[in-house]
Amino acid sequence: MRANKGLAGLIAGDTAISKVDVSTSSLWYRGYDINELCEKTSFLEVAFLLLCEKLPNLKEFQEFEAFERAHRDIPDSLYELFKTMPSYSHPMDLLNQSVSILGSFDEKNTLGSNSKEENLRKAMRLLAKMPTVVANSYRLSQGLTPVKPNKSLSYSENFLSMITGTETKDPLSVKTFDTSMILYAEHGYNASTFSARVTAATLSDLYSAVSTAIGSLKGPLHGGANEQVMYMLKEIESVERAKDYTLKKINRKEKIMGFGHRLYRTGDSRTAVMKKLGKALATKLNIHIWHDISDIMEATMIEEKNIYPNLDFPAASAYYLLGIPIELYTPIFAASRITGWAAHIIEQHNDNRLIRPSCDYIGPNARTVEPISKR
Repeated sequence: MRANKGLAGLIAGDTAISKVDVSTSSLWYRGYDINELCEKTSFLEVAFLLLCEKLPNLKEFQEFEAFERAHRDIPDSLYELFKTMPSYSHPMDLLNQSVSILGSFDEKNTLGSNSKEENLRKAMRLLAKMPTVVANSYRLSQGLTPVKPNKSLSYSENFLSMITGTETKDPLSVKTFDTSMILYAEHGYNASTFSARVTAATLSDLYSAVSTAIGSLKGPLHGGANEQVMYMLKEIESVERAKDYTLKKINRKEKIMGFGHRLYRTGDSRTAVMKKLGKALATKLNIHIWHDISDIMEATMIEEKNIYPNLDFPAASAYYLLGIPIELYTPIFAASRITGWAAHIIEQHNDNRLIRPSCDYIGPNARTVEPISKR
């Protein structure tokens, strides 16, 4: 059987982690609707759900959170590495290097166990350290003072505070950031997750599989789109230019970042949640320009092309209002997706078969090797 280009429409495996219901444009994590999870839980609870297959009770959550807070620190050698990196270093490259190094510092990882228990421990360890890595790899590469993790703050409070350099406890800001991580945490067999499963299927370790996924997420057709959305909004700059800019892009048949999705044809179920929080943040800060431009672009795209925004579109302006550097949008996506990747790696290791598709050869046939003097 020959698959379509890009494997579109191909069922490549089974998963109990998440479900994208294309008919209703809805997303479910372990049987829970994403909208209800965003409303009633935190990112750390969702991380537990994805990794442990159920929502935690109070005792389980307290133990999970205690482990996370206790493991936020990173080795001093990573801080030294960040200091030596040039300012033009891509944050996703720094993140990728960091994950590999953290694997090297995990003595138990060298034993080669891919058991469910060991993979869960590695995943929890990475989850705890990601905010410290993301924030300080960027800060030190830019000549800024590093910010040590604050173990008295919640996961999202600590993460946002380390990124901005200012302790952040504002409920709306924290809720917006926390919800974005829930929405980015998992999304089926996307490019980075499938890449992670391919690596895991060779029986490589969790750190290596996560590193593979980070490399895939760096691409602008996957994770890098949220950064490109914000650069685009800043290029448009004014409400008056928004419709004309969009129409010109459409007429030139150029891709407009943040619109369209391989699976969702009538709208990304995650977008409305992020858009609502972003608008509330804009109202509180009295900074409306980015959402006003976005509204005009969205209306124009739907009217002209019947193409809807995806999660990256509202997330970009929300992150900008939170004071997050644009270069960190994709690393934050990666830090959020660690839990989804890890859940898939665990699932792959638990019922493994090497992933090795075939391909059709389309090159030349039966060529004769001429002496180098006659070529």
